[in-house]
Amino acid sequence: MAHTPTPIKYYWEDMAAGQVHDLGTITPTREETIAFASQFDPQPFHLDDEAAKASVFGALSASGWHTCAMAMRLMVTNHLHETSSLGSPGLENIRWQKPVYPGDTLRLQSTVLETKPMGKRPDVGMTRTLWEMFNQHGDKVLHMEGWGMFRRRTPAAPL
Repeated sequence: MAHTPTPIKYYWEDMAAGQVHDLGTITPTREETIAFASQFDPQPFHLDDEAAKASVFGALSASGWHTCAMAMRLMVTNHLHETSSLGSPGLENIRWQKPVYPGDTLRLQSTVLETKPMGKRPDVGMTRTLWEMFNQHGDKVLHMEGWGMFRRRTPAAPL
């Protein structure tokens, strides 16, 4: 699938601690839940209704990794594609706080926690962001934090 680049609207300088972004919603289907789990997390409670009923989840539930992937999809579609994103060195503090069930409507919110220039790359800035995903009842289902790397509009003078 070919990708047409979106013009960059936001650079590292446009991001500041305290900014909150509502990044939209996504609703996993039963078929998507099983398909993801079949390929990436084939535990019985993600694949089979009877096994799920007997589990702590009580019903077929999405893999936590599927929940993370859905959050990433919302982040890219509704934010990162307009930025100078250069990827991420990683995530931390990932917590799946409530099960996600097929048919749940999930909403993603991101909050910029801090920004700093990248020491060895004067053309790159770092942004630490909190990602929180909520279901249709307002229950938090996902908490994670991570650093993103963004091209700077105006590179700093080399150190």
